[in-house]
Amino acid sequence: MPIPAVLNRRSGTASALRDAIAADARFALVEAEPDGVADAVADAARGGARRVAVAGGDGTIATAAAALLAHRDVGMAVLPGGTLNHFALHLGVPTEPPAALDVAATGETRTVDVAFVGERLFLNTASVGAYVTFVRLRERLERRLPYGLASLIAGLALFFRMPTYRVVVQAEGRERSYETPLVFVGVDERELTASGFDTYVADGRPGLHVIVVRGRRRARMLALGLAAARGGPRAVARLPEVDSFLVERCRVAVPRGTAHVATDGEAQRMDAPLDFRVERERLRVVAPAGGAG
Repeated sequence: MPIPAVLNRRSGTASALRDAIAADARFALVEAEPDGVADAVADAARGGARRVAVAGGDGTIATAAAALLAHRDVGMAVLPGGTLNHFALHLGVPTEPPAALDVAATGETRTVDVAFVGERLFLNTASVGAYVTFVRLRERLERRLPYGLASLIAGLALFFRMPTYRVVVQAEGRERSYETPLVFVGVDERELTASGFDTYVADGRPGLHVIVVRGRRRARMLALGLAAARGGPRAVARLPEVDSFLVERCRVAVPRGTAHVATDGEAQRMDAPLDFRVERERLRVVAPAGGAG
C-alpha cells in the first residue's frame, strides 16, 4: 500500500510538495487545512499505516507528532515544507522534495525525545519573552508583507524596544528569579551561538536545555554574540549574561496568570506557571539510512 502523505496546504512550499507527492507512486496524497492535520494523521494510523509522511513546517510536524503519540508502532516521516525546518534538518532529512520523499520511503525508523509545556508537545524549542513578542508582531505584519520583510521589521522593533519579564525558574531543586528578555527551553543540549539557540550540540546530552538571558541592554546582547563567535557554547555559558542548565523538568512562573509561549515557532497563550518536561525516546521517526542526523 502507498504511504499516506498528509500535506498542510497552507505550508510555505505546499505547491511544490503537492506536485512531488502526486508524482510519486509510493505515496498517497492527503491534503488538510492546518487545523485538520492532526485528524488526518490519526486517521491514517488507525487505517493500518505503519508509516505516515507529514509535509509542512516545524509547527505542522509537532502537531502531527502529538497525534501519533497514541500510535507507538507508527513512524513519522518528515517532508520539510516550512521556512526553517529545524526538526527535519536535525534528522538529516534533505529539504528538496524528491530527496525527502526518498528518505520517507526508504529511511530507517528510530526513536527521539520530545518535550511538553503543560500538555502541548514540542520537538525543537519553546520560549517565553522576546521571541514570542517577535513572532506575534511578525504574524501581524505578514498579513500585509512578505515573510522576510515582516521578520526584518519585527526584529528591528524588538531590538530598539526590548521588553523584559520578571520570571521565576524552578529547576534542579533550586528557585532562580530573573528580570529577563528571554527564557528558552530546547529539547536536548544546544549550541549557544550568535545566531540563536536552535542548533543541537553534536553528541550532546539529552534533557531540557534551559537558557535564561540576563539583562536587556543591547550592548550586552552584542557582547554575548561576539563571545559565542569567539569561544563557542562553553564561552557563552560562563558569561554572567546567561544562565544555562540541563534538566529533566522545570517550572517557569510569571506574575500574571497567563503567558505567551512560542513552541516550534508558533505562539499561543497558556496558563501559568508553565511546567516543562522531557520524555525520552517517545516518538518514532524516519531518518536517512546509516544514522545521518
